[in-house]
Amino acid sequence: MPPATATIHASAVLVGARAVLIRGPSGSGKSRLALELIEAARYGALPFARLVADDRVGLEAANGRLLVRPAPPLSGLIELRGIGILRLAHEPCAAIGLVVDLAAADAERLPQAENRTVEIFGIILPRLAVASDSTGVLSSLLALRTSSGEAVADCWQDAVSPLDP
Repeated sequence: MPPATATIHASAVLVGARAVLIRGPSGSGKSRLALELIEAARYGALPFARLVADDRVGLEAANGRLLVRPAPPLSGLIELRGIGILRLAHEPCAAIGLVVDLAAADAERLPQAENRTVEIFGIILPRLAVASDSTGVLSSLLALRTSSGEAVADCWQDAVSPLDP
């Protein structure tokens, strides 16, 4: 059976060993969050972050992991709203460790367990649902790093519910 694949409207950033898949409607801040993650690594708040893709990403289920790749014509490109298109160093492929849904209709202050994960091509991943009026998504991701005492990339499975036993 061929691998499950799709191309979707999203951005992705490799943070440490795993990628953050950033989904949401147009104008919800996907590119902005991607750039904030990259800048956070540049200034030492994260150990490493590099663009995988912006605007359109290719997803593929392979060996129990969900892989993300840039759409070929957009490799290394990211839009900075009001400025234009920037060219950045990028990774050609990464395994996803966390899904962030911006402007999510089911975003809650204290999310239910069923809203803290998402299944894509049969692979269950941690999920952070963010309301459309939320600010500070980057601070939330950095707080996950701080609360666990480990780098975000090394604690994706614990990131969605760091206080659960």
